[in-house]
Amino acid sequence: MNEASPIPVAETQALEAEAKAKEEAHRQGPALKGDLTRGPILKTLLMFSIPMLVSNVLQTLNGSVNAIWVGRLLGESALAATANANIVMFLVFAAVFGFGMATTVRVGQHFGGRDLDAARRTFGTGVGFCIGISIATGVIGWFGAGALLDALGTPAASRSDALDYLRVIFVTIPLATVNMMVSMGMRGAGDSKTPLYAMILAVALDIALNPLLIIGVGPLPTLGVAGSAIATAFANTAGMLFQIWVIYRKDLPLRLRGPELNYLIPRGPDLAYVVTKGLPMGAQMLIVSSAGLIMISLVNREGLNAAAAYGASLQLWNYLQMPAFAIGSAVSAMVAQSLGAGDHSRVAKVTMTGLGANLVMSTVLAALIVGFDHPLLALFLGGDSPAMPIAEHIQLICTASFVIVSVTMILTGTMRAYGAVVAPLVILTLGLYPGRLGFYALAVPYLGSDAVWWAYPVGSALTVALTLVYYRWGNWRAAYKGD
Repeated sequence: MNEASPIPVAETQALEAEAKAKEEAHRQGPALKGDLTRGPILKTLLMFSIPMLVSNVLQTLNGSVNAIWVGRLLGESALAATANANIVMFLVFAAVFGFGMATTVRVGQHFGGRDLDAARRTFGTGVGFCIGISIATGVIGWFGAGALLDALGTPAASRSDALDYLRVIFVTIPLATVNMMVSMGMRGAGDSKTPLYAMILAVALDIALNPLLIIGVGPLPTLGVAGSAIATAFANTAGMLFQIWVIYRKDLPLRLRGPELNYLIPRGPDLAYVVTKGLPMGAQMLIVSSAGLIMISLVNREGLNAAAAYGASLQLWNYLQMPAFAIGSAVSAMVAQSLGAGDHSRVAKVTMTGLGANLVMSTVLAALIVGFDHPLLALFLGGDSPAMPIAEHIQLICTASFVIVSVTMILTGTMRAYGAVVAPLVILTLGLYPGRLGFYALAVPYLGSDAVWWAYPVGSALTVALTLVYYRWGNWRAAYKGD
């Protein structure tokens, strides 16, 4: 699972000398806004990751509130329609997200090296490439939305609503793509606060506009479930415009002016980096989602109560994973900037600090979830639900596994900053399929329904073990070329 062949000794020495020179020049240079290579590591990490954590929480809450609006105003059929459409959109955004992460890493490397023109060039390439993909996807999706829903087995009662909802999303996907790419680029340049402010604006607008456009108020037309998609698109566009306005008003590093607008035409080594590194990162999301769909099918075999218990548990686990996502992204951005600055000595310190902060936050959150599982699960199930005992049993077995696997997210964040993306994809695949699903197949004759729940900690333990081995002895550092 090596990312690159071993580097000759002479070349290694030359790279080390170049890195030392770059590091010294960086230390003597003036500080830049968004510079993550200086100052106390823990403070910098927390100040950068907490806005991302809040953004993730807001985004999840927004989705829940929108689902409530649709369900309460239009009924179960419309709610099922949005759920089916969102499955399709998750698969679409998985690929774009991978390219966005690759762009973020490369921007961070250039920004850390104070090569702002290269950072803008990479940012422009990433945005332009993803806009092209999203436009093509939007056109294909508009005409193929019906076939996609049929392939998913969308119930006939909700197919019409799902089609209207999905087509609106496909039409507006280029705007959503730009919004996501701008946010990720800003984080690569060390700014996680502006994307947070944009998220607050978008969430407030989305929550307010959803009921107005669904049922029609005053001069507004009654749009039904399509109104929910339009409200989300409008809110995301407002967030995107806010970020672009801030970038140009404050003359932030990623702004493109004059001839720099040509950077939006994808080309050269930057495009090669975004594609070759982005595809494996997007594939990771697809692997996770496909394994999740299989797990849902296995849970459904255990009956309605087990499915309801699992659904409620997933809601809590979504929040449990958020600290690791935020801190892992922060570690990746900080390491990428350190590499660009030639400060390899800071990498291990950032990684270990990230691991410690993540374990503390995730452990505390997991303890709260397990300790207060009944009232938390009752929010989704009701206190007297027959699914409640199953849900509480699931929490005891599975919750700790998310704390364990969070270690992988931090270490992968460091390796991703070096450009090592293939091995983490292979490790994730092994942990989810031979690990989690393979364990289920072997254990179900002996454990019965408990085999589904114990598959989580077993798969997580295998994933973390493989990641630790590769982090300690793998050749992932050779994936960074230092250019």
